[in-house]
Amino acid sequence: MYTLFLILFIFSHSLCVLQTQGLNSADEVNDSLTYLWPLPSEFTFGNKTLSVHPQLSLVVGGNGGNSSILRLGFDRYKAIIFKNSHGVSSFDRIRGRRLSYDVTKLKVVVHSDSEDLQLGVDESYTLLVLKKDGQSIVGEATIEANTVYGALRALETFSQLCTFDYGSKSVLVNRAPWSIRDSPRFAYRGLLLDTSRHYLPVDVIEQVIESMSYAKLNVLHWHVIDRESFPLEVPSYPKLWKGSYTKWERYTVEDALEIVSFAKTRGINVMAEVDVPGHAESWGAGYPNLWPSTSCKEPLDVSKSSTFNVVSGILTDMRKIFPFELFHLGGDEVNTTCWSSTPHVKQWLQQHNMTTKDAYQYFVLKAQEIAISKNWTPVNWEETFNTFPTKLNPKTVVHNWLGPGVCPKAVAKGFRCIFSNQGVWYLDHLDVPWEDTYNAEPLEGINDVSQQKLVLGGEVCMWGETADTSDVQQTIWPRAAAAAERLWSRREATSARNGNLTALPRLKYFRCLLNRRGVQAAPVTNLIGRNPPIWSGSCYDQ
Repeated sequence: MYTLFLILFIFSHSLCVLQTQGLNSADEVNDSLTYLWPLPSEFTFGNKTLSVHPQLSLVVGGNGGNSSILRLGFDRYKAIIFKNSHGVSSFDRIRGRRLSYDVTKLKVVVHSDSEDLQLGVDESYTLLVLKKDGQSIVGEATIEANTVYGALRALETFSQLCTFDYGSKSVLVNRAPWSIRDSPRFAYRGLLLDTSRHYLPVDVIEQVIESMSYAKLNVLHWHVIDRESFPLEVPSYPKLWKGSYTKWERYTVEDALEIVSFAKTRGINVMAEVDVPGHAESWGAGYPNLWPSTSCKEPLDVSKSSTFNVVSGILTDMRKIFPFELFHLGGDEVNTTCWSSTPHVKQWLQQHNMTTKDAYQYFVLKAQEIAISKNWTPVNWEETFNTFPTKLNPKTVVHNWLGPGVCPKAVAKGFRCIFSNQGVWYLDHLDVPWEDTYNAEPLEGINDVSQQKLVLGGEVCMWGETADTSDVQQTIWPRAAAAAERLWSRREATSARNGNLTALPRLKYFRCLLNRRGVQAAPVTNLIGRNPPIWSGSCYDQ
Protein backbone atom coordinates (compact mmCIF):
# COMPACT_ATOMS: atom_id res chain seq x y z
CA MET A 1 0.00 0.00 0.00
CA TYR A 2 2.85 2.38 0.85
CA THR A 3 4.53 1.68 -2.49
CA LEU A 4 1.31 2.45 -4.36
CA PHE A 5 0.88 5.67 -2.37
CA LEU A 6 4.48 6.72 -3.13
CA ILE A 7 4.03 6.07 -6.85
CA LEU A 8 0.79 8.09 -6.94
CA PHE A 9 2.41 10.91 -4.96
CA ILE A 10 5.41 11.08 -7.27
CA PHE A 11 3.13 10.97 -10.31
CA SER A 12 0.85 13.76 -9.06
CA HIS A 13 3.81 15.87 -7.95
CA SER A 14 5.48 15.48 -11.31
CA LEU A 15 2.31 16.41 -13.17
CA CYS A 16 2.09 19.55 -11.06
CA VAL A 17 5.71 20.37 -11.86
CA LEU A 18 5.08 19.90 -15.55
CA GLN A 19 2.15 22.29 -15.43
CA THR A 20 3.87 25.04 -13.50
CA GLN A 21 7.60 25.15 -14.22
CA GLY A 22 10.11 25.79 -16.91
CA LEU A 23 10.08 25.35 -20.66
CA ASN A 24 6.91 24.11 -22.30
CA SER A 25 8.41 23.32 -25.70
CA ALA A 26 11.45 23.97 -27.83
CA ASP A 27 9.62 26.89 -29.41
CA GLU A 28 9.10 28.68 -26.11
CA VAL A 29 12.70 29.36 -25.11
CA ASN A 30 12.86 32.54 -23.05
CA ASP A 31 14.95 34.98 -25.08
CA SER A 32 15.85 36.93 -21.94
CA LEU A 33 17.95 33.99 -20.70
CA THR A 34 21.37 32.85 -21.90
CA TYR A 35 21.30 29.15 -22.65
CA LEU A 36 24.95 28.46 -21.92
CA TRP A 37 25.87 26.07 -19.10
CA PRO A 38 27.81 26.85 -17.02
CA LEU A 39 27.25 30.58 -17.38
CA PRO A 40 30.39 32.45 -18.57
CA SER A 41 32.00 35.12 -16.40
CA GLU A 42 31.44 38.02 -18.81
CA PHE A 43 29.55 38.09 -22.08
CA THR A 44 27.67 40.35 -24.46
CA PHE A 45 25.44 39.41 -27.38
CA GLY A 46 23.41 41.00 -30.12
CA ASN A 47 20.37 40.20 -32.23
CA LYS A 48 21.84 38.80 -35.45
CA THR A 49 21.92 35.24 -36.76
CA LEU A 50 25.09 33.84 -38.32
CA SER A 51 25.42 30.67 -40.36
CA VAL A 52 28.32 28.25 -39.86
CA HIS A 53 29.91 26.42 -42.78
CA PRO A 54 29.47 22.62 -42.57
CA GLN A 55 33.14 22.29 -43.51
CA LEU A 56 34.27 24.63 -40.73
CA SER A 57 38.07 24.72 -40.77
CA LEU A 58 40.52 25.17 -37.93
CA VAL A 59 43.17 27.91 -38.09
CA VAL A 60 45.70 27.85 -35.26
CA GLY A 61 48.16 30.32 -33.83
CA GLY A 62 50.44 30.86 -30.84
CA ASN A 63 53.05 28.58 -29.32
CA GLY A 64 50.43 25.96 -28.45
CA GLY A 65 48.48 26.06 -31.68
CA ASN A 66 49.88 22.76 -32.93
CA SER A 67 48.82 20.81 -29.84
CA SER A 68 47.35 17.42 -30.65
CA ILE A 69 44.95 17.92 -27.74
CA LEU A 70 43.58 21.01 -29.48
CA ARG A 71 43.18 19.29 -32.84
CA LEU A 72 41.49 16.26 -31.29
CA GLY A 73 39.20 18.60 -29.38
CA PHE A 74 38.28 20.52 -32.52
CA ASP A 75 37.44 17.27 -34.32
CA ARG A 76 35.23 16.10 -31.43
CA TYR A 77 33.33 19.35 -31.22
CA LYS A 78 32.99 19.65 -34.97
CA ALA A 79 31.32 16.24 -34.98
CA ILE A 80 28.95 17.41 -32.22
CA ILE A 81 28.11 20.71 -33.89
CA PHE A 82 27.42 19.18 -37.30
CA LYS A 83 25.84 15.96 -36.11
CA ASN A 84 22.66 16.71 -38.06
CA SER A 85 24.34 18.46 -40.97
CA HIS A 86 25.51 16.43 -43.96
CA GLY A 87 27.06 19.07 -46.17
CA VAL A 88 25.49 20.52 -49.31
CA SER A 89 24.04 18.02 -51.80
CA SER A 90 22.94 18.62 -55.39
CA PHE A 91 19.35 18.40 -54.14
CA ASP A 92 20.08 21.25 -51.72
CA ARG A 93 21.38 23.39 -54.59
CA ILE A 94 18.19 22.79 -56.54
CA ARG A 95 16.15 23.80 -53.51
CA GLY A 96 18.24 26.94 -53.14
CA ARG A 97 19.82 25.93 -49.86
CA ARG A 98 22.35 28.42 -48.50
CA LEU A 99 25.70 28.09 -50.28
CA SER A 100 27.46 31.00 -48.55
CA TYR A 101 28.16 31.14 -44.83
CA ASP A 102 29.06 33.78 -42.28
CA VAL A 103 31.52 31.64 -40.30
CA THR A 104 33.84 29.42 -42.32
CA LYS A 105 36.84 29.25 -39.99
CA LEU A 106 37.48 28.88 -36.31
CA LYS A 107 40.73 30.58 -35.35
CA VAL A 108 42.27 29.32 -32.11
CA VAL A 109 45.30 31.04 -30.57
CA VAL A 110 46.96 29.20 -27.69
CA HIS A 111 49.86 31.11 -26.15
CA SER A 112 51.59 28.35 -24.14
CA ASP A 113 52.92 25.14 -25.64
CA SER A 114 52.78 23.36 -22.27
CA GLU A 115 50.28 20.50 -21.97
CA ASP A 116 50.98 19.98 -18.27
CA LEU A 117 47.66 19.42 -16.53
CA GLN A 118 47.71 20.10 -12.81
CA LEU A 119 45.60 21.81 -10.20
CA GLY A 120 45.08 25.46 -11.06
CA VAL A 121 46.01 25.19 -14.74
CA ASP A 122 44.82 28.30 -16.59
CA GLU A 123 41.40 27.53 -18.10
CA SER A 124 40.51 31.09 -19.06
CA TYR A 125 39.59 32.02 -22.62
CA THR A 126 38.01 34.64 -24.82
CA LEU A 127 35.57 33.76 -27.58
CA LEU A 128 34.40 36.16 -30.29
CA VAL A 129 31.72 35.35 -32.85
CA LEU A 130 31.18 38.58 -34.76
CA LYS A 131 29.08 39.71 -37.69
CA LYS A 132 30.97 40.49 -40.87
CA ASP A 133 31.96 44.11 -40.59
CA GLY A 134 35.04 46.23 -40.19
CA GLN A 135 35.63 44.97 -36.67
CA SER A 136 36.13 41.31 -37.51
CA ILE A 137 38.04 39.00 -39.80
CA VAL A 138 35.47 37.95 -42.35
CA GLY A 139 34.19 34.42 -41.89
CA GLU A 140 35.94 33.61 -38.61
CA ALA A 141 35.11 32.96 -35.01
CA THR A 142 38.09 33.49 -32.72
CA ILE A 143 39.24 31.75 -29.54
CA GLU A 144 42.21 32.97 -27.52
CA ALA A 145 43.54 31.11 -24.49
CA ASN A 146 46.75 30.88 -22.51
CA THR A 147 46.65 27.06 -22.45
CA VAL A 148 45.14 24.33 -24.56
CA TYR A 149 42.81 23.55 -21.66
CA GLY A 150 41.33 27.02 -21.80
CA ALA A 151 40.84 26.45 -25.52
CA LEU A 152 38.94 23.22 -24.78
CA ARG A 153 36.57 25.11 -22.46
CA ALA A 154 36.05 27.68 -25.23
CA LEU A 155 35.25 24.94 -27.74
CA GLU A 156 32.54 23.66 -25.41
CA THR A 157 31.04 27.14 -25.16
CA PHE A 158 31.21 27.60 -28.94
CA SER A 159 29.48 24.25 -29.45
CA GLN A 160 26.62 25.39 -27.21
CA LEU A 161 26.24 28.60 -29.22
CA CYS A 162 25.78 26.53 -32.39
CA THR A 163 22.30 25.14 -33.01
CA PHE A 164 20.95 23.12 -35.94
CA ASP A 165 18.08 24.78 -37.80
CA TYR A 166 15.82 22.12 -39.29
CA GLY A 167 14.20 24.55 -41.71
CA SER A 168 17.40 25.53 -43.50
CA LYS A 169 19.22 22.34 -42.46
CA SER A 170 22.17 24.45 -41.38
CA VAL A 171 24.01 25.31 -38.20
CA LEU A 172 23.32 28.79 -36.86
CA VAL A 173 24.66 31.03 -34.12
CA ASN A 174 21.79 33.11 -32.81
CA ARG A 175 22.01 36.39 -30.89
CA ALA A 176 25.31 37.32 -32.52
CA PRO A 177 27.66 39.06 -32.19
CA TRP A 178 28.99 37.24 -29.12
CA SER A 179 31.89 38.43 -27.00
CA ILE A 180 32.78 36.14 -24.10
CA ARG A 181 35.55 36.40 -21.51
CA ASP A 182 35.47 33.45 -19.18
CA SER A 183 37.40 31.70 -16.41
CA PRO A 184 36.42 29.30 -13.61
CA ARG A 185 35.56 30.43 -10.12
CA PHE A 186 37.24 27.39 -8.52
CA ALA A 187 40.30 25.43 -9.64
CA TYR A 188 38.91 22.07 -8.45
CA ARG A 189 35.57 20.98 -9.93
CA GLY A 190 35.20 17.30 -9.30
CA LEU A 191 33.07 14.21 -9.67
CA LEU A 192 33.68 11.08 -7.58
CA LEU A 193 33.04 7.81 -9.38
CA ASP A 194 32.88 4.65 -7.27
CA THR A 195 33.89 1.47 -9.13
CA SER A 196 34.20 -0.77 -6.08
CA ARG A 197 30.54 -1.13 -5.12
CA HIS A 198 29.72 -1.88 -8.76
CA TYR A 199 32.24 -2.42 -11.53
CA LEU A 200 31.98 0.06 -14.42
CA PRO A 201 33.55 -0.92 -17.76
CA VAL A 202 36.26 1.36 -19.14
CA ASP A 203 33.92 2.51 -21.91
CA VAL A 204 31.37 3.66 -19.33
CA ILE A 205 34.01 5.52 -17.30
CA GLU A 206 35.08 7.28 -20.49
CA GLN A 207 31.47 8.17 -21.27
CA VAL A 208 31.25 9.77 -17.83
CA ILE A 209 34.49 11.68 -18.45
CA GLU A 210 33.20 12.88 -21.82
CA SER A 211 30.00 14.13 -20.22
CA MET A 212 31.98 15.87 -17.47
CA SER A 213 33.72 17.97 -20.12
CA TYR A 214 30.35 19.27 -21.34
CA ALA A 215 29.76 20.86 -17.90
CA LYS A 216 33.40 21.98 -17.54
CA LEU A 217 34.15 19.68 -14.60
CA ASN A 218 37.87 18.99 -14.42
CA VAL A 219 38.68 16.29 -11.83
CA LEU A 220 37.55 12.67 -11.86
CA HIS A 221 37.97 11.33 -8.33
CA TRP A 222 38.31 7.62 -9.05
CA HIS A 223 37.25 5.71 -5.95
CA VAL A 224 38.50 2.51 -7.47
CA ILE A 225 38.93 0.35 -4.34
CA ASP A 226 36.81 -0.26 -1.25
CA ARG A 227 35.91 -3.03 1.17
CA GLU A 228 33.59 -4.69 -1.35
CA SER A 229 36.09 -5.19 -4.18
CA PHE A 230 39.67 -4.52 -5.28
CA PRO A 231 39.44 -4.42 -9.08
CA LEU A 232 42.73 -2.66 -9.94
CA GLU A 233 45.90 -4.45 -11.00
CA VAL A 234 48.90 -3.72 -8.76
CA PRO A 235 52.03 -5.28 -10.32
CA SER A 236 54.01 -5.12 -7.06
CA TYR A 237 51.31 -7.12 -5.27
CA PRO A 238 49.58 -9.12 -8.01
CA LYS A 239 47.26 -11.04 -5.69
CA LEU A 240 45.45 -7.88 -4.57
CA TRP A 241 42.95 -8.01 -7.40
CA LYS A 242 41.83 -11.41 -6.17
CA GLY A 243 39.56 -9.08 -4.21
CA SER A 244 37.63 -8.23 -7.39
CA TYR A 245 34.08 -9.55 -7.70
CA THR A 246 35.01 -11.78 -10.65
CA LYS A 247 37.94 -12.13 -13.03
CA TRP A 248 35.93 -10.17 -15.63
CA GLU A 249 35.44 -7.14 -13.38
CA ARG A 250 38.98 -5.82 -13.22
CA TYR A 251 41.11 -2.94 -14.49
CA THR A 252 44.56 -3.60 -15.88
CA VAL A 253 47.36 -1.07 -15.63
CA GLU A 254 46.78 -0.42 -19.32
CA ASP A 255 43.08 0.28 -18.64
CA ALA A 256 44.00 2.84 -15.99
CA LEU A 257 46.54 4.52 -18.26
CA GLU A 258 43.93 4.69 -21.02
CA ILE A 259 41.44 6.37 -18.67
CA VAL A 260 44.04 8.94 -17.56
CA SER A 261 45.01 9.68 -21.18
CA PHE A 262 41.38 9.93 -22.30
CA ALA A 263 40.65 12.35 -19.47
CA LYS A 264 43.68 14.53 -20.20
CA THR A 265 42.60 15.15 -23.80
CA ARG A 266 39.42 16.62 -22.30
CA GLY A 267 41.22 18.75 -19.70
CA ILE A 268 40.29 16.44 -16.83
CA ASN A 269 42.65 15.20 -14.12
CA VAL A 270 42.19 11.79 -12.52
CA MET A 271 42.68 11.65 -8.75
CA ALA A 272 42.83 8.06 -7.50
CA GLU A 273 41.88 7.01 -3.99
CA VAL A 274 43.31 4.28 -1.80
CA ASP A 275 41.18 4.45 1.35
CA VAL A 276 43.15 3.45 4.45
CA PRO A 277 43.04 2.05 7.04
CA GLY A 278 39.30 1.32 6.87
CA HIS A 279 37.24 0.27 3.84
CA ALA A 280 39.94 -2.28 3.03
CA GLU A 281 38.51 -5.74 3.65
CA SER A 282 38.93 -6.69 -0.03
CA TRP A 283 42.72 -6.39 0.27
CA GLY A 284 42.86 -9.55 2.34
CA ALA A 285 41.36 -11.76 -0.35
CA GLY A 286 44.82 -11.92 -1.89
CA TYR A 287 46.91 -11.20 1.21
CA PRO A 288 45.10 -12.42 4.35
CA ASN A 289 47.94 -11.18 6.58
CA LEU A 290 46.65 -7.66 5.99
CA TRP A 291 43.62 -8.52 8.10
CA PRO A 292 43.99 -8.33 11.88
CA SER A 293 42.34 -11.77 11.86
CA THR A 294 40.10 -13.89 9.66
CA SER A 295 37.15 -12.95 11.84
CA CYS A 296 38.07 -9.24 12.02
CA LYS A 297 38.99 -8.00 8.56
CA GLU A 298 39.29 -4.23 8.88
CA PRO A 299 40.86 -1.80 9.55
CA LEU A 300 44.12 -3.01 8.04
CA ASP A 301 46.54 -4.48 10.55
CA VAL A 302 48.34 -1.47 12.03
CA SER A 303 50.81 -3.62 13.96
CA LYS A 304 52.71 -5.07 10.98
CA SER A 305 55.35 -3.23 8.96
CA SER A 306 54.35 -5.43 6.02
CA THR A 307 51.02 -3.59 5.90
CA PHE A 308 52.80 -0.34 5.13
CA ASN A 309 55.04 -2.11 2.62
CA VAL A 310 51.89 -3.03 0.70
CA VAL A 311 50.56 0.54 0.94
CA SER A 312 53.91 1.82 -0.34
CA GLY A 313 53.93 -0.72 -3.17
CA ILE A 314 50.44 0.27 -4.26
CA LEU A 315 51.32 3.98 -4.26
CA THR A 316 54.59 3.33 -6.10
CA ASP A 317 52.74 1.54 -8.89
CA MET A 318 49.96 4.13 -8.95
CA ARG A 319 52.44 6.99 -9.23
CA LYS A 320 53.42 5.57 -12.62
CA ILE A 321 49.77 5.84 -13.72
CA PHE A 322 48.37 8.99 -12.11
CA PRO A 323 50.37 12.21 -12.70
CA PHE A 324 47.92 14.49 -10.87
CA GLU A 325 49.49 16.15 -7.83
CA LEU A 326 46.62 15.19 -5.49
CA PHE A 327 46.13 11.66 -4.18
CA HIS A 328 43.24 10.62 -1.93
CA LEU A 329 44.10 8.50 1.11
CA GLY A 330 40.56 8.20 2.51
CA GLY A 331 40.71 7.83 6.27
CA ASP A 332 36.96 7.89 6.87
CA GLU A 333 34.65 5.66 8.91
CA VAL A 334 37.40 3.78 10.72
CA ASN A 335 35.96 1.48 13.38
CA THR A 336 38.97 0.58 15.52
CA THR A 337 37.17 -2.02 17.65
CA CYS A 338 38.87 -4.74 15.64
CA TRP A 339 42.30 -3.61 16.78
CA SER A 340 41.47 -3.72 20.47
CA SER A 341 39.80 -7.15 20.16
CA THR A 342 42.63 -8.86 18.25
CA PRO A 343 45.28 -10.21 20.69
CA HIS A 344 48.46 -9.49 18.72
CA VAL A 345 47.30 -5.99 17.72
CA LYS A 346 46.19 -5.27 21.29
CA GLN A 347 49.62 -6.35 22.50
CA TRP A 348 51.31 -4.09 19.97
CA LEU A 349 49.19 -1.15 21.14
CA GLN A 350 50.20 -1.77 24.73
CA GLN A 351 53.88 -2.05 23.81
CA HIS A 352 53.71 1.28 22.01
CA ASN A 353 51.57 2.91 24.71
CA MET A 354 48.85 3.67 22.15
CA THR A 355 45.09 3.82 22.30
CA THR A 356 43.16 2.75 19.20
CA LYS A 357 42.63 6.45 18.48
CA ASP A 358 46.40 6.94 18.62
CA ALA A 359 46.85 4.01 16.24
CA TYR A 360 44.34 5.51 13.81
CA GLN A 361 46.36 8.72 13.82
CA TYR A 362 49.60 6.75 13.43
CA PHE A 363 48.28 4.90 10.38
CA VAL A 364 46.96 8.01 8.64
CA LEU A 365 50.15 9.99 9.23
CA LYS A 366 52.35 7.12 8.08
CA ALA A 367 50.28 6.77 4.88
CA GLN A 368 50.63 10.52 4.34
CA GLU A 369 54.41 10.26 4.69
CA ILE A 370 54.48 7.53 2.04
CA ALA A 371 52.36 9.59 -0.36
CA ILE A 372 54.40 12.75 0.17
CA SER A 373 57.62 10.80 -0.40
CA LYS A 374 56.26 9.99 -3.86
CA ASN A 375 55.64 13.69 -4.55
CA TRP A 376 51.91 13.59 -3.91
CA THR A 377 49.78 16.01 -1.92
CA PRO A 378 47.55 13.94 0.40
CA VAL A 379 43.79 14.38 0.48
CA ASN A 380 41.87 12.92 3.44
CA TRP A 381 38.22 12.72 4.35
CA GLU A 382 37.23 15.09 7.12
CA GLU A 383 37.30 12.54 9.98
CA THR A 384 41.08 12.83 10.07
CA PHE A 385 40.81 16.60 10.55
CA ASN A 386 37.95 16.25 13.03
CA THR A 387 39.97 13.77 15.13
CA PHE A 388 43.55 15.08 15.13
CA PRO A 389 43.77 18.41 13.26
CA THR A 390 47.01 19.53 14.88
CA LYS A 391 48.83 16.36 13.81
CA LEU A 392 47.95 16.30 10.12
CA ASN A 393 50.66 17.20 7.66
CA PRO A 394 50.23 20.90 6.76
CA LYS A 395 50.00 19.91 3.08
CA THR A 396 46.81 17.93 3.75
CA VAL A 397 43.71 18.79 1.75
CA VAL A 398 40.64 18.23 3.95
CA HIS A 399 37.73 16.68 2.07
CA ASN A 400 34.42 17.65 3.66
CA TRP A 401 31.47 15.25 3.39
CA LEU A 402 29.62 14.79 6.68
CA GLY A 403 27.86 18.14 6.69
CA PRO A 404 28.31 21.93 6.61
CA GLY A 405 30.83 23.94 8.61
CA VAL A 406 33.95 21.84 8.08
CA CYS A 407 35.70 23.93 5.41
CA PRO A 408 35.47 27.09 7.56
CA LYS A 409 37.20 25.24 10.42
CA ALA A 410 39.82 23.69 8.14
CA VAL A 411 40.83 26.88 6.35
CA ALA A 412 40.92 28.76 9.66
CA LYS A 413 43.74 26.38 10.63
CA GLY A 414 45.53 26.90 7.31
CA PHE A 415 44.43 23.71 5.53
CA ARG A 416 43.04 23.61 2.03
CA CYS A 417 39.56 22.15 1.63
CA ILE A 418 37.27 20.45 -0.89
CA PHE A 419 33.51 20.83 -0.38
CA SER A 420 31.26 17.77 -0.80
CA ASN A 421 28.55 18.19 1.85
CA GLN A 422 26.57 14.94 1.57
CA GLY A 423 23.30 16.75 2.24
CA VAL A 424 23.50 18.50 -1.12
CA TRP A 425 26.29 17.01 -3.26
CA TYR A 426 25.96 13.24 -2.80
CA LEU A 427 24.29 12.12 -6.03
CA ASP A 428 23.20 8.77 -4.55
CA HIS A 429 20.95 10.77 -2.20
CA LEU A 430 18.08 10.63 -4.67
CA ASP A 431 15.73 12.83 -2.66
CA VAL A 432 17.94 15.94 -2.98
CA PRO A 433 16.25 18.32 -5.45
CA TRP A 434 18.21 20.18 -8.12
CA GLU A 435 17.79 23.55 -6.37
CA ASP A 436 19.48 22.32 -3.18
CA THR A 437 22.42 21.10 -5.24
CA TYR A 438 22.50 24.35 -7.17
CA ASN A 439 22.26 26.66 -4.18
CA ALA A 440 24.99 24.95 -2.13
CA GLU A 441 27.89 27.31 -1.52
CA PRO A 442 31.46 26.04 -0.92
CA LEU A 443 32.44 29.35 0.70
CA GLU A 444 29.52 29.46 3.12
CA GLY A 445 30.72 30.73 6.49
CA ILE A 446 34.11 31.88 5.15
CA ASN A 447 34.35 35.65 4.94
CA ASP A 448 38.10 36.20 5.06
CA VAL A 449 39.42 36.50 1.49
CA SER A 450 42.71 34.78 2.29
CA GLN A 451 40.83 31.84 3.79
CA GLN A 452 38.44 31.69 0.85
CA LYS A 453 41.43 31.05 -1.40
CA LEU A 454 42.16 27.87 0.56
CA VAL A 455 38.90 26.32 -0.66
CA LEU A 456 40.06 24.52 -3.80
CA GLY A 457 36.48 23.96 -4.93
CA GLY A 458 34.07 21.10 -4.63
CA GLU A 459 33.02 17.69 -5.80
CA VAL A 460 29.78 15.83 -6.36
CA CYS A 461 29.97 12.18 -5.31
CA MET A 462 28.52 9.26 -7.26
CA TRP A 463 28.70 6.48 -4.73
CA GLY A 464 28.01 3.17 -6.40
CA GLU A 465 25.92 1.00 -4.09
CA THR A 466 22.82 1.55 -6.23
CA ALA A 467 24.45 2.68 -9.47
CA ASP A 468 26.05 0.59 -12.19
CA THR A 469 26.24 0.71 -15.97
CA SER A 470 22.43 0.61 -16.18
CA ASP A 471 21.78 3.85 -14.32
CA VAL A 472 24.99 5.70 -13.47
CA GLN A 473 24.58 8.51 -16.02
CA GLN A 474 20.93 9.09 -15.09
CA THR A 475 22.02 9.45 -11.47
CA ILE A 476 24.90 11.82 -12.22
CA TRP A 477 23.01 14.10 -14.59
CA PRO A 478 21.55 16.66 -14.47
CA ARG A 479 22.17 17.34 -10.76
CA ALA A 480 25.95 17.25 -11.26
CA ALA A 481 25.50 20.09 -13.74
CA ALA A 482 23.83 22.18 -11.04
CA ALA A 483 26.98 21.88 -8.92
CA ALA A 484 29.19 22.41 -11.97
CA GLU A 485 27.74 25.88 -12.57
CA ARG A 486 28.16 26.76 -8.91
CA LEU A 487 31.84 25.83 -9.21
CA TRP A 488 32.52 27.56 -12.54
CA SER A 489 30.34 30.68 -12.67
CA ARG A 490 30.52 33.86 -10.65
CA ARG A 491 28.51 33.66 -7.44
CA GLU A 492 26.68 36.92 -8.03
CA ALA A 493 25.52 35.75 -11.46
CA THR A 494 24.00 32.55 -10.11
CA SER A 495 22.38 33.64 -6.86
CA ALA A 496 19.37 31.85 -5.47
CA ARG A 497 17.01 34.68 -6.41
CA ASN A 498 14.24 33.48 -8.74
CA GLY A 499 16.06 30.23 -9.45
CA ASN A 500 12.93 28.67 -10.93
CA LEU A 501 12.72 31.52 -13.43
CA THR A 502 16.40 31.90 -14.30
CA ALA A 503 18.38 28.73 -13.54
CA LEU A 504 15.73 26.04 -13.98
CA PRO A 505 14.86 26.71 -17.65
CA ARG A 506 18.57 26.83 -18.49
CA LEU A 507 19.25 23.58 -16.61
CA LYS A 508 16.36 21.90 -18.43
CA TYR A 509 17.80 23.10 -21.71
CA PHE A 510 21.23 21.74 -20.77
CA ARG A 511 19.72 18.39 -19.81
CA CYS A 512 18.17 18.20 -23.27
CA LEU A 513 21.53 19.15 -24.79
CA LEU A 514 23.08 16.22 -22.89
CA ASN A 515 20.36 13.94 -24.23
CA ARG A 516 21.02 15.11 -27.80
CA ARG A 517 24.69 14.24 -27.27
CA GLY A 518 23.77 10.74 -26.15
CA VAL A 519 24.11 11.26 -22.39
CA GLN A 520 21.38 9.47 -20.40
CA ALA A 521 20.54 12.48 -18.22
CA ALA A 522 17.30 12.15 -16.25
CA PRO A 523 14.60 14.85 -16.09
CA VAL A 524 15.47 17.80 -13.87
CA THR A 525 12.36 18.19 -11.73
CA ASN A 526 11.47 14.64 -10.79
CA LEU A 527 10.81 14.25 -7.08
CA ILE A 528 13.30 11.38 -6.93
CA GLY A 529 16.60 11.62 -8.79
CA ARG A 530 17.27 9.46 -11.89
CA ASN A 531 13.57 8.63 -12.33
CA PRO A 532 12.48 8.32 -15.97
CA PRO A 533 9.86 10.63 -17.52
CA ILE A 534 6.38 10.02 -16.12
CA TRP A 535 4.55 10.42 -19.44
CA SER A 536 4.99 11.15 -23.12
CA GLY A 537 6.14 14.59 -24.18
CA SER A 538 8.98 16.82 -25.30
CA CYS A 539 12.37 16.70 -23.61
CA TYR A 540 11.60 20.28 -22.56
CA ASP A 541 8.42 19.18 -20.75
CA GLN A 542 10.01 17.81 -17.60
